[in-house]
Amino acid sequence: MGELKRFSFENLDVWKAAMSLAKSIYTTTKTWPKEEMYGLTSQVRRACTSISLNIAEGSGKYSLLEQAKFTNIAYCSCLETINVLILAKDLEMINEETYIRLRKDCEIIAPKLVNLRNSQLKRHKK
Repeated sequence: MGELKRFSFENLDVWKAAMSLAKSIYTTTKTWPKEEMYGLTSQVRRACTSISLNIAEGSGKYSLLEQAKFTNIAYCSCLETINVLILAKDLEMINEETYIRLRKDCEIIAPKLVNLRNSQLKRHKK
């Protein structure tokens, strides 16, 4: 079997961090109450996977302006993930230590997304 092609998004540190966050969120939510399967569990899983999905989808867009749009959606999904984590902590679905670990992961990803979006917009204006 031949070597697989690597797409540009797979080289981005922010995409790698988002993938790592998604894996951590999936692992963490396995222990959440079953009655939340279609509530907060589903919501945070969709929000955190949306980060890497939008980075990947945006990388396929020809226009830098369109790429920036998808990067902005990824950023918004990161904020949504943080919001669900806050609620999960308040509802005692996760402990303080888990909350802080996942929150810090989001706080690493968010500025990287802002920098990527700003870079895309700056290159678009040239």
